[in-house]
Amino acid sequence: MKRRNFLRTGSAVALPVLVNGFNLGFLPKSAFFDTIDENSDRVLVLIQLDGGNDGLSTLIPTDQYDNLVNHRAGVIIPEPNILPLHDHVGLHPRMTGFRDLFDEGKLTAIQAVSYPDQNRSHFRSTDIWQSGSAADEFVTSGWMGRYFDANFPGFPDDYPNDDYPDPFAITVQYTVSDTCQGNASNYSMALTDPFSVGQIDEATIDQLPDNNFGNEMAFLINAIAQTNAYSETILEAANAGANLSFLYDENSALAQQLKTVALLISGGLKTKVFIVRIGGFDTHANQVVAGSSTTGQHANLLGELSSAVHAFQDDLQKQGLEEKVLGMTFSEFGRQIKSNDSFGTDHGTAAPLFLFGSCVQGGVIGANPEIRQQIEPQEGVEMQFDYRSIYATILRDWFGTPDQEVQDLLFGDFEALPLIEGCVTSATDGPGVADKPYEMNVYPNPTSGDGTIDFYSTGGRVQITIFDQMGRQVGAIADHKYSKGRHNVPFSTYNLPNGSYIIRLQGDGTHEVSRLVKL
Repeated sequence: MKRRNFLRTGSAVALPVLVNGFNLGFLPKSAFFDTIDENSDRVLVLIQLDGGNDGLSTLIPTDQYDNLVNHRAGVIIPEPNILPLHDHVGLHPRMTGFRDLFDEGKLTAIQAVSYPDQNRSHFRSTDIWQSGSAADEFVTSGWMGRYFDANFPGFPDDYPNDDYPDPFAITVQYTVSDTCQGNASNYSMALTDPFSVGQIDEATIDQLPDNNFGNEMAFLINAIAQTNAYSETILEAANAGANLSFLYDENSALAQQLKTVALLISGGLKTKVFIVRIGGFDTHANQVVAGSSTTGQHANLLGELSSAVHAFQDDLQKQGLEEKVLGMTFSEFGRQIKSNDSFGTDHGTAAPLFLFGSCVQGGVIGANPEIRQQIEPQEGVEMQFDYRSIYATILRDWFGTPDQEVQDLLFGDFEALPLIEGCVTSATDGPGVADKPYEMNVYPNPTSGDGTIDFYSTGGRVQITIFDQMGRQVGAIADHKYSKGRHNVPFSTYNLPNGSYIIRLQGDGTHEVSRLVKL
């Protein structure tokens, strides 16, 4: 009988254990749902771009190029070098792997993703993205951790077991990810080398004292047993798996992380979430080489990201595993529109997010950000899509989570977007993607006080909010259900200082933004 069976009667523990690059932390918890499809073999791979990626040098709005040159002379990519995706948008020239995936329909770019009231602190903004919370909420659990809580009651007691012998999530790093922190347990394990997960000696104690020391000892004993049990399944999968792509760069840490993920999936490990990381995106200085903006730190990072994902997808395709795996990139924030005097960019607001895999819709979702001739100091790209809409889409359309559970997990009603097709396991019962653009008009514009928003609704809930140029929500104009047809909604700006604002309309899977000037 394998060690994992011993855990059926083990005690609840809460202690991180590190052995040969393998880190495991458990805490006792209670579950509040039990709805998972136990036969689902869907896998989510999250790639964290640590530091705040410069989206305007990643997914470049070529129809705004003249104004980009005015604001970003120090870092602008020469127009002939941009890799065109269609007539008005292109990729950084080092992202040939992403361009190839885009041409194959295996890459979706979502424009201007962020959250209201963007916090430009690395630590706080990362906490927000990992927890799936609002800027003014402080949540100690992660969005995927709550998903696991909802579906695996009693964890970590009696896990692993014969029904669930494999780790639920793996962070291919030295420390676990807060993305998978449950209400009281982290479902993620840190792993650096799947072939180096040796066993820890297990203590045998007939009876533990009924005091704090006894509780701590039980804690440790069970953590070690769980570590050893999961070590077995990881090593078995690593030995059974294979890598068939020859495109992995041996000198790329990200490529090697993704190679490990492909190996374990190939070997039959049923882990549902893998998290990998590439750092260095905090490019305040020397983002580019002076006089050669297609080279430098940011170019190297984007090249590494693009080629590593391309190799990973090539590996999955060669092994017939593509339809099992969905990938997503994310970064805590974008950079400001204007470059600085150090050939770099400073902390900003929204940035593009990418989904990849054979089951994504493909293409570009959303409009190019508007780059005006005159911008505010420290202005960032305006948000079009709340990042929790992408999370909601993944939970609903990838993991098949019912609508009400998605709302509970994300603390709100966030509409799914048209991001996944062909491999959909959707539990969404609500309306789908709008069959017609909202055609939002804001007038008079500029305004000195009152105004009107005219829009078309396909029928359903519509939210209209107003943001300043720093991404802070400064007003809520509407949050109602509207019948199908055109509607006029009045609003007032008397309480707002003069300046530029963003009107954002969300409804039926469609997001529209319009700039408003208050005089």
